[in-house]
Amino acid sequence: MKGRRLKNSYLVLTWLTLTLKTYVVTRFAFSLEIENFMQEIILMLACGGSILFLLCLCLFGNKKGINSRIFITNLFLTILLYFNLIYYRFFNDFITIPVLFQTDNASDLGSSIISLLNPLDILLVLDLGLLVPLKKRFGEIKIKKRKILLYSLLVIAANLVLANIERPQLLTRSFDRNMLVKNLGVFNYQLYDAYLQTKTSMNRAFADSSQIGEIVNYTNAIKKPNNEDLEGIAKGKNVFVISMESTQNFVINEKIEGQDITPFLNSLIKSKDTYYFNNFYHQTGQGKTSDSEFLFENSLYGLPRGAVFFTHSQNTFKGLPSLLSQSGYSTAVFHANNESFWNRDVMYKSLGYHQYFSDEYYDITDENSIGWGLKDDIFFAQSMQYLRDLKQPFYAKFITLTNHFPFSLEEEDELIPEWNSEDGTVNRYFTTVRYEDESLKKFFEMIKKEGLYENSIFILMGDHYGISSNHNEAMAQFLGKEITPFQETQLQKVPMIVHIPGINNGKTIKNISGQIDVKPSILNLLGVKDKTDVTFGSDLFTEYPDNFTVLRDGSFITEKYLYTKNRCYDKQTELEIDGQYCKQYAERAQKELNASDQVIYGDLLRFINQTGYISDRSISN
Repeated sequence: MKGRRLKNSYLVLTWLTLTLKTYVVTRFAFSLEIENFMQEIILMLACGGSILFLLCLCLFGNKKGINSRIFITNLFLTILLYFNLIYYRFFNDFITIPVLFQTDNASDLGSSIISLLNPLDILLVLDLGLLVPLKKRFGEIKIKKRKILLYSLLVIAANLVLANIERPQLLTRSFDRNMLVKNLGVFNYQLYDAYLQTKTSMNRAFADSSQIGEIVNYTNAIKKPNNEDLEGIAKGKNVFVISMESTQNFVINEKIEGQDITPFLNSLIKSKDTYYFNNFYHQTGQGKTSDSEFLFENSLYGLPRGAVFFTHSQNTFKGLPSLLSQSGYSTAVFHANNESFWNRDVMYKSLGYHQYFSDEYYDITDENSIGWGLKDDIFFAQSMQYLRDLKQPFYAKFITLTNHFPFSLEEEDELIPEWNSEDGTVNRYFTTVRYEDESLKKFFEMIKKEGLYENSIFILMGDHYGISSNHNEAMAQFLGKEITPFQETQLQKVPMIVHIPGINNGKTIKNISGQIDVKPSILNLLGVKDKTDVTFGSDLFTEYPDNFTVLRDGSFITEKYLYTKNRCYDKQTELEIDGQYCKQYAERAQKELNASDQVIYGDLLRFINQTGYISDRSISN
């Protein structure tokens, strides 16, 4: 009996050490808000059950290789756990299957990943060093594999039962990855994510034209009328869209050490030729900047998992560049980064761009680069030679880089001092935002010098958050208030500025809106019709605003309420209230996200031809 216990000890020891480190990382490194003892038990069962099941699979097959298979499984799960840890430190989110296959992005992540490493991370692999010499000492395992498989399945079943009692309809909330990991554990979540990936891959094969008809009816019902007074006000003018990397709205009209963080944007907002939307939210998911691009150029939401730019770049889209090119516009995008990053070289063709000026078009050196690449002011300056040659009218999108995590900047480029909190990331953020602002000022001056300013309109928009909830302590210090889930959601506001030289009627518009609303707004200003009618947004300038904006994680904001993390808040008091007040809006939010997902997963826009006619033909594979 003693010999059998010794022989089984390698499996038990591996299970205990792997379960312990998984529990510790999940419990303390991820912000999962364990609220009661039942949730603690659920998390323990989730970690222990999934690991026991996966290790149990190693018992099947050649008996001589069992310990080796156990060790390899341990190594693989440790690596997967660590990848999730690093990913979570920046994005406050968990890896999905589509993200794992975004390998083209890996080469550009160097400086960001290094800044996320922690000396304590070495503790995650200490058990592996211990288990290597013990692998042979303990010998091969003698155990009834079917019995231990049964035990693991019983633990998993108990976990699922308790989790669904604690969180009803858990598995229908695939967009809420924090909730899934808290109740299923990291590894069961990854298995569930693999199931979702398989399921979504089949959606296109079984899609038919009847589905797009239903969605057209829905989008027509929710769409608010365009502002007739502004229809065609910018007809035939050039369009500049500037995507401002990681720029959040809380920096607007704020100061550091008595100095403005965004003096140029502040002055632009005060101009009589500018419309400024101060309740405008980013709605991105895991696709971040690429999601932002997808949202405002398609008026469709990004996906709950991965990035559309990667997972569905071959779909049929009715993108803003494509619609404008049909109206005589030349279309170009400027971004001094690798052309395959976020799969842009493929996706831009699907969206209808004529030209993509990637890093190959720029003179990039160590001296003029920092962080993620070419400095913003150099990027704008070098872009002018290509801008001059664009056939007018043109639609030109510029994507900045310098204000990107980890917000590095050389001392000579710092126009304001770093802030003085204990959080270096937040401290540096203000300096890179200020640098971006100065670069935009110089860009406008260059455009005026080229004689392009008067015959153009300018859309400047923050693409997504720069400061995640992992930095709430420093943000609370800066804002002078506690960062509750309510405040976290309010921090998802990004600047949205529409500058039309000569309009002389600019103002601040307080309507609650988001990136989903940009496409119909630009089209209305240019007097261009979208015949597809599959638009989830409405004109930002509408005189009958909906004041309802949905974020990718299922949160939403209305005129009176804000809903996030399963909590309903009164916006006036900022206090949590009875969830019944938010129930009807929550149902609409989920319906809207699901409908947009259906369009993408089923590639439903292929059933609409150029005239807007919906084909009744079934899909041919």
